[in-house]
Amino acid sequence: MFDFESDLQFGQGLSARIVNPLQARQTAEARRRDIYDSHRHRVFSLAYYMTGSEPEAERILTETFVRAFHAVPEPKSEDVDSALIEEFHRRTYLQLNLAAPSTPCTDDPGAFSASLTGRNVKRTELECAIWCLPACERLLFLLRDVEGYAPAAIAQLLNLPESEVHRGIFAARILLRRILAEGQPTKAKAEAEAA
Repeated sequence: MFDFESDLQFGQGLSARIVNPLQARQTAEARRRDIYDSHRHRVFSLAYYMTGSEPEAERILTETFVRAFHAVPEPKSEDVDSALIEEFHRRTYLQLNLAAPSTPCTDDPGAFSASLTGRNVKRTELECAIWCLPACERLLFLLRDVEGYAPAAIAQLLNLPESEVHRGIFAARILLRRILAEGQPTKAKAEAEAA
């Protein structure tokens, strides 16, 4: 009356249907965890250098990934970066106005090289000098010279003409060179100048 082998096959098929969705869910969670792990350091670093506050950078990190995963189930680098820029805009850390850079772009890059020639710039000095940059130039410098983004990618990310991105990066480099040539900047000095 009962076909024991067919009941056994049915039982195996049933357990396979129960396990597969669970495995699929675990696999999707693992992929999301990998996405988070592969981008979190970059997002936190950029957020920290834009805000100067570890707790605020943590909040931006969290909101960036919430925004990215809400928009796309498995966000790519571009999606995470777009979410980060949106978060900067939302929190008003970034006012993109490169039409009139805070440092004239006509400065001669060699004008400050004499005072830096033969001098090694310490990482801490450079980090402090970065704090002295206006927010927009700071972000451009970090994206281009620290993270290695191409100017075209930065232009697309920030929705700016590439010529403005080039101009802003050049202005940031000139300003950094000037700050480093003038002496030891401090984070407190940078915060006082920004206020």
